[in-house]
Amino acid sequence: MSTSPLLSIEDLRVRYRVDPAVPALDGVDLTVGEGEVVAVVGESGSGKSTMARTVLGLTLPAAHVSGRIAFQGRDLLPLDARRWREVRGRGIGLIAQDPLAALNPVMRVGDQVAEALLAQRLVDRRGVRRKVVEALAAAGLDDPEPLARRYPHELSGGMRQRVLIGLMIALRPRLIVADEPTSALDVTVQRVILDQITALNAGGTGVLLITHDLAVAAERAHRVVVLRHGRMVETGPAAQVLDRPAAAYTRELVTALPGLTSARKVRAPARTDAPMPLLCVRDLTKVYGRKQRATRAVDGVSFDVHAGETVAVVGESGSGKTTTARMVLRLAAPTAGRILFQGADITTLGGRDLRRTRRHIQLVHQDPASTLDPRFTVERCVAEPLKVFTSGTAAERRRTVARLLDEVALGPELLRRRSTELSGGQRQRVAIARALACRPDLLVCDEPVSALDVSVQSQILDLLVRLQQELSLSYLFISHDLAVVRQIAHRVVVMRHGRVVETGTTEQIFDAPRHDYTKALLAAIPGRPAHAAAP
Repeated sequence: MSTSPLLSIEDLRVRYRVDPAVPALDGVDLTVGEGEVVAVVGESGSGKSTMARTVLGLTLPAAHVSGRIAFQGRDLLPLDARRWREVRGRGIGLIAQDPLAALNPVMRVGDQVAEALLAQRLVDRRGVRRKVVEALAAAGLDDPEPLARRYPHELSGGMRQRVLIGLMIALRPRLIVADEPTSALDVTVQRVILDQITALNAGGTGVLLITHDLAVAAERAHRVVVLRHGRMVETGPAAQVLDRPAAAYTRELVTALPGLTSARKVRAPARTDAPMPLLCVRDLTKVYGRKQRATRAVDGVSFDVHAGETVAVVGESGSGKTTTARMVLRLAAPTAGRILFQGADITTLGGRDLRRTRRHIQLVHQDPASTLDPRFTVERCVAEPLKVFTSGTAAERRRTVARLLDEVALGPELLRRRSTELSGGQRQRVAIARALACRPDLLVCDEPVSALDVSVQSQILDLLVRLQQELSLSYLFISHDLAVVRQIAHRVVVMRHGRVVETGTTEQIFDAPRHDYTKALLAAIPGRPAHAAAP
């Protein structure tokens, strides 16, 4: 093995012309050796994704880059477009955060893998189909031959990510830049993807792992680099940085990391004299398709949500948890079963009756950027449901919006900003404020923190707990992140293949799970104690 690093970054500085006074990267130094995983961690805006793009020569035209990036001793910054194409692929490969955006939506996935193999001259046209099938099979995809003929939108998120892994297996690059490769995946799929990256790493491939998930960094990285505002605040072996952090900022990140052994002090919901729970779901079923092609997305699901209680619904992609939430919100019609809200059957409500009910059941999405109109100011976004459901004056709405922003810990200076001018955490707070505008009784939270950095995630969870206590809110909390669920839920419903396999209090599910599937979900969560061995 060579003693010189695969990748060497020295005094890397990146500035954008739109704001040259604030550098995206400011004097960063790091190395990645053969067979080594180096994790770059930090909050949104820390510069970690800018680093990934710069290493791949994919910075925007408005960027000014200085310093040195050497790959296998070759300085990359002076390269022109043609020479960069020689480096990418077999030299440096990319596993993107969003494989749907990385894959061409109008090309079959097999054709895309074949195109890359032919461009790198790793196989001729006669043997390319066989090589594609072998690569997809090696990435753990079942029935790779018919799957190669499918388009990206026909695959799940985990399957799309495995297509990119299969491409890396076929190309065998010396260095992989993995930019948040598992942030949107369920824990079991996440573990499979990380295991496959680790297998490539064991073959001598270096990995630059860009992540906001400190648990993943702790479990998989040999060394960790902590960025803040474009600067390195700490670096060293993963066990040292994450178990004994020297910098105050690193300690803040580690403290904010959700754990399985402790939880926020969520109060037990106050039991009232109400004859029924706030929400009753009974034998709920959703079937898509007909006859032989029928698929039971949800199959006989039952659970309750009491006033002031948080019930989490967990499970892998395809378990039916989001479809269940959509039926509770009456955004999808049940095939069978009943939904009772405040004692009234809302299963088949329509027209004005459904409109009145929706005032009391609101939704907080996973991605607030896609639900807040980029043309609207924050004030207009939050005021929108007030205009729809209430009859107050414009002045009354302005006062209500100001109070709502204060409730979610946002200042009045944000009123005139648009959602595109906010951070991810600020956007999610605005989305929560909008959901609270009409004082609902139940919030359906669909993966509300999965795309957020750990410190922002912790702030949002604290906010939800505080609002629940102050406003007696009930939450139906949809999540694939059991570490987050441990922090906020009173009870947990575990779903698999459309069915409930286990339900119980949070303590019962986490401390004494009964079903093998629940045990497998818990075992798949990245844990802090298991650090990667030295390369």
